Amino acid sequence: MVVEGLRKTYRTRRGVQVAVAGLDMTVPRGGVHGFLGPNGAGKTTTIRMLLGLIAADSGRATIFGHPVPEELPQVVDRVGAIVEQPRFFPAFTGRQNLRLLAQGIGIPTPKVDEVLEQVGLGGRGRDRFGGYSLGMKQRLAVAATLLKDPDLLVFDEPTNGLDPAGIHEIRATMRGLADQGRTVLVSSHILSEVQLVADTVSIIGRGRLLAEGSVAELLRVAGGGALRVAVGEPGRAADLLRERGWGVEPTPEGRLLVTGGPADPAELTRALADQGLWVRELTPVQSDLESYFLHLTADEHLGRAQHEEVRDEAAAG
Repeated sequence: MVVEGLRKTYRTRRGVQVAVAGLDMTVPRGGVHGFLGPNGAGKTTTIRMLLGLIAADSGRATIFGHPVPEELPQVVDRVGAIVEQPRFFPAFTGRQNLRLLAQGIGIPTPKVDEVLEQVGLGGRGRDRFGGYSLGMKQRLAVAATLLKDPDLLVFDEPTNGLDPAGIHEIRATMRGLADQGRTVLVSSHILSEVQLVADTVSIIGRGRLLAEGSVAELLRVAGGGALRVAVGEPGRAADLLRERGWGVEPTPEGRLLVTGGPADPAELTRALADQGLWVRELTPVQSDLESYFLHLTADEHLGRAQHEEVRDEAAAG
């Protein structure tokens, strides 16, 4: 999936609300791709444009090489999506609900039991939907999307309202689907949660891309290659490292936070050891996607979609 310059605005009493502001995004095939940003950043609007539910003002998007929404009918059978709260008959069993759906779209009945097993509901398919937990209801919705055996699954905030057990279930389900070779695009405002399951991510704020890439690479950048060092005589060690080109800040617990300088940590330990300073601890500083997002937006106050005042000519257009 490739998105280029996608833009969507809405007219409000305050002016024009820019929901998506020239967004560029690439979702690689296979694995879990997190589409991340705070509430109101434009995630749901983007997904609705990709699925042809609303029209973009400008820009273009392709799914499996087909421009959408123009050629959406050619790829729709390869895409499964949960964008809104799934609706099923409470008095029917999970299996009955899926059988009705399968019949409506021409899917053989045996597929129902197959998808129930895939989402871990094989033993609960004969239970009434009304008695399901929120996590089970969400997994049944995932099962419904699997009836078509899609290559791409799109989940918009799938863990909203779930307890920790339900979140774990959905996370495991997404990981399992990706491990089968499918592409799972999941939007969320909980960056730390998606970090646990995603392979790659796109982070947005105010409807535009802030960062994109593999989770491992972004976390490496977020950490900045910093090292936490415990050493005898930290004051003398700090002076020595600064002379050798490292940036050094003391921490409240008596350690040193070291940045920059040679990339190989062995160079740091060697420089200290040459002066009789022995390292007791050398730990890479770990960051997370949420901290990285806050760093990206610290000077811009990005987040929710922005409002632009409507000029006369804009209103006329």
